[in-house]
Amino acid sequence: MINITLRQLRYFEALAHHCHFGRAAEACAISQPALSMQIKELEQSLGAVLIERGARQVRLTKFGEEAAQRVRDILRSVDELGDVARASRNRLVGRLRIGVIPTIAPYLLPTVIGNLAEAHPELDIHVRETLTSKLIQELAEGRLDTAIVALPVSKPSLAEVALFAENFLLVRPGEDEGTPVPSSEKLREMRLLLLEEGHCFRDQALSFCNMQSARPREALDASSLSTLVQMVSAGIGVTLIPEMAMAVETRSASVSVARFKNPQPYRTIGMIWRKTSPLAAQLLQISEVVSHSAAALRKQDNPRSSSRSPRT
Repeated sequence: MINITLRQLRYFEALAHHCHFGRAAEACAISQPALSMQIKELEQSLGAVLIERGARQVRLTKFGEEAAQRVRDILRSVDELGDVARASRNRLVGRLRIGVIPTIAPYLLPTVIGNLAEAHPELDIHVRETLTSKLIQELAEGRLDTAIVALPVSKPSLAEVALFAENFLLVRPGEDEGTPVPSSEKLREMRLLLLEEGHCFRDQALSFCNMQSARPREALDASSLSTLVQMVSAGIGVTLIPEMAMAVETRSASVSVARFKNPQPYRTIGMIWRKTSPLAAQLLQISEVVSHSAAALRKQDNPRSSSRSPRT
């Protein structure tokens, strides 16, 4: 009988993910020598080499690649067993791993985390902020329980729950205050500043302008909405931002903010999780907390505005 432990499998899975002993050890909260020793013991138990050790990084052997996939399946099944036990209780307890895209996280998360902690004090909340494509991958691999993203993601294996809709706002230099708001067609002729490739908000902005991509000579991509707004403040161009980001991102910038004429561009924000997740019922409860948090945040930013349901 092969003598291997779940700890060894988790260490190997981390090493397969990071392809670097130092980063894997940091992710597992152990020392690098301890991680290396556990991997060697795992290889000895299996009677096969899992990795090729290089000076700066490691590479999986052919056997290691196959083993990594099987190990992920094993660990996901173990985690789901724990989820089944948690789901059998009448309250939300234990670890909750939430993923959030960068154009939502800074604005919505503080309110959501506070409300979740108040409503479900026994939850141990872990947050992961990254792009939608990575969140979907990590959901599929069992690294996350749920994610807050822009819908739709259209993955057959994932459940989607729409939470709220928010408009896109036009951000222009301060001297443009009071001038006519350009149409989507006119916006195509302006220097439109965008988030870098990979952000779904970039694709949504391009879709509104009916553009396949930004013209190369005007490509001044940024990694955050904050950078985009500051570039507009410097007179470099114009940009679009989601409504929830307006209060935070424009308070220290010399810019003007305007709404487009109806029909206004917007996005639908929702939560996604694996359809097979034993925590589906609990995640639905959490989605209600997120929805209420977003409604409260919108009222706080604009007391005269009423909350809106997701558009269909």
